[in-house]
Amino acid sequence: MSFPAPEAALAALHVDPEVFSPLDERPLLVVDAAAPAAVRVAEVGRHLPCVLVAVAEDLRRVPAEVAAAGFDILLTETPAPPRPWVHAPGGLDAAVAALAAVVRSRPFASVALVQLLRLSCRGDIRDAVVAESFAYSALQAGPEFAAWLDDHRRRRAARANRQPTPLTVPTPLAVPTPPTVPPAGAGAAERPAVLVERHGSVLTVILNRPGRHNAVNTGLRDGLVAAFRLAALDDDLTGIRLGGAGPSFSSGGDLTEFGSLPDPGRAHAVRTSRSIPLNLLACGVPATAYVHGLCIGAGAELPAFCTRVIAAPDATFRLPEIAMGLVPGAGGTASLPRRIGRHRATHLILSGEPIDAEQALAWGLVDAIEPRHGMPGATD
Repeated sequence: MSFPAPEAALAALHVDPEVFSPLDERPLLVVDAAAPAAVRVAEVGRHLPCVLVAVAEDLRRVPAEVAAAGFDILLTETPAPPRPWVHAPGGLDAAVAALAAVVRSRPFASVALVQLLRLSCRGDIRDAVVAESFAYSALQAGPEFAAWLDDHRRRRAARANRQPTPLTVPTPLAVPTPPTVPPAGAGAAERPAVLVERHGSVLTVILNRPGRHNAVNTGLRDGLVAAFRLAALDDDLTGIRLGGAGPSFSSGGDLTEFGSLPDPGRAHAVRTSRSIPLNLLACGVPATAYVHGLCIGAGAELPAFCTRVIAAPDATFRLPEIAMGLVPGAGGTASLPRRIGRHRATHLILSGEPIDAEQALAWGLVDAIEPRHGMPGATD
């Protein structure tokens, strides 16, 4: 196994300072972390428009300075490595190949992500949320999201137009009338997207779209914003308990609403004026999130803003936005680095791969694992 020597990267940069960028189709730079010039590459590379990765078979051969340098991702074959390193269970070759495939397919979103995350840990977390929205809005107007959205709409239309194969029914038997199935969203007026109850000095807030795995649509977003604004007005509250009804905490943004706003500028204004994380932070009340099942996109990003996160054993966490040509849009580039560190947050978001509750606990994305029974929103 061999990876590019840092000296070769520095020589290439000396000849052409723009050699590593999505414009030149080289948006990924991988170097051997054990090489003497690795730290120098990180010092230069942290300002480059490319994804900067250092790899190490054995951390015992890596200078301590590498971990504090400017790499975006640190990969190793050493099991259970210390933060900020990420273990590559299938080997470094496979891990780098997987990252390279993602970065090649979505170079602009990938580079925007690492540039954003390099900034996100500096200063106020609320400023990081706003910065994320700028990046998200810019990518919404880009070709990668347009291609994903076009493909997504074609697939939805194909599913909608697909007709079931007719059944051959012997005559003289009568064909029974099929039961009436209410359309998606029917009964929404009778089922609020968010349930809010106060028990003593604690406010319980439940995501309540169980049939859609609590996908975040406009109604659910507005319900959460209203709940947190209510909490901000109640000086007697000592805590918020946030949970989800049904089989999942949240499957993330409702894909049926993707691309529905007329322009990225308006989307940015809505995203920052009616922001779930900004309103949660503004209320100032300590919050505990109880998560289970699918925690995808916003379902992983929003709990990370809470003071404490309790996961059920079946919880899985995944950030799929890069594949859509976007960065996370529910504050994940602000909340995740503050829980698991920038390098691991970059890998989690860029790879799009899920991690289970045990891995989330080891990294600090959750604070404890407890049975689903007894959590807010549980019915069993």
